[in-house]
Amino acid sequence: MPADTRGPARYYMSPMTPPAAARRPFRIAVPDATLADIRARVMRYPWHEMPDDGGWDYGANLDYMKALCAYWVDGFDWRRQEAAINRFSHFNAPVDGMDIHFIHEKGSGDAAMPLLISHGWPGSVVEFLEIIEPLAHPERFGGRVEDAFDVIAPSLPGFGYSGRPPRPIGPRKMADIFNRLMTDTLGYSGYLAQGGDWGGAISSWLGFDHAPACQGIHINILTMRHGAGPQTDAERAWQTKFTNDQIMQEGYRTQQATKPQTLSYAMMDSPVGIAAWLVEKFKSWSDLDGGDIESVYSKDDLLTNIMVYVTTRSFNTASWIYYGRREEGGRVLSADDRRVEVPTACALFPAEMLAWPPRSYVERLYNVQQWTEMPRGGHFAAMEQPGLLIDDIRRFARTLRDRTSGAP
Repeated sequence: MPADTRGPARYYMSPMTPPAAARRPFRIAVPDATLADIRARVMRYPWHEMPDDGGWDYGANLDYMKALCAYWVDGFDWRRQEAAINRFSHFNAPVDGMDIHFIHEKGSGDAAMPLLISHGWPGSVVEFLEIIEPLAHPERFGGRVEDAFDVIAPSLPGFGYSGRPPRPIGPRKMADIFNRLMTDTLGYSGYLAQGGDWGGAISSWLGFDHAPACQGIHINILTMRHGAGPQTDAERAWQTKFTNDQIMQEGYRTQQATKPQTLSYAMMDSPVGIAAWLVEKFKSWSDLDGGDIESVYSKDDLLTNIMVYVTTRSFNTASWIYYGRREEGGRVLSADDRRVEVPTACALFPAEMLAWPPRSYVERLYNVQQWTEMPRGGHFAAMEQPGLLIDDIRRFARTLRDRTSGAP
């Protein structure tokens, strides 16, 4: 049903405390034997079978992958990264028959707004390590305690530390699961949802299907489409350019949306294969200086995300979301062209590989209340430009708070 657009009535924890068994503390602790096996597999990768690869044009660059894997073997310290992830409070909770993992960082003060942040593929919750604390505790970073959030950052079903669904599901079903996590498990009566990549799709479905509990969304990607298609010359020009731009990006997407299991036999056997499959996307989709991937990401950044996939053996089920969306009906939001009616903020990063359409198109999909064209940044906004993303989320949340207080 269309949502009430008057803004949130109030953000608070329900006085009903969820059962203790519904939320269990969780810590990441990869066994030493697992780490040793991964290191051995990387060490014995048969590089001699790999020909010169033409830079990055054919995919993951051979010289860079050799250098990354050499560091993986001799320099990368998983235990250090594991400790950095574990500095936040982690939990598991059963939702819809599977364990959902999430970070839950309670915000400062007594009026923290619940904020659900959702990652995508090929990411994980480690995308958010630099934004969780500033969002939850702005006063520690020169900000105002009044801007604090209760930050909830789940691993998507089938990804990382969450359980796997019995068969592929798409972002609309994941939105249903996350809404239950927020309302039934954690007891929030209202919350703000944010996301990029699949998190943008999940946030969109939260706003569409789960208002008024979801009382606003902030997205840094446009994944949804109109059933009726573009309506103006500018919108038609965007669609043509978008289609042409995506020609060289469609391979992975088509494979994972149609035959993910076939791909996974190779990936589940090869940490180097997973690394190459993921690193190529971080290189292609980010706003880099001179094409240098390490102008934005360190080897530690890249390998920590890769290790989430490798150590949890979740590459297979993480790829299922593409298959699940195809079964759910693809990108079209509504066959009868209804839109997301909760207040929506759009953060447009210039190097986003899914280029944004004209605002006129977006406003037929969402109740756009904030439109920010960023000066720099790409697909992985929380890692590439955390400060810009944090500021934009805070600015949007203030407008929701103002509606609550009745401020002009």
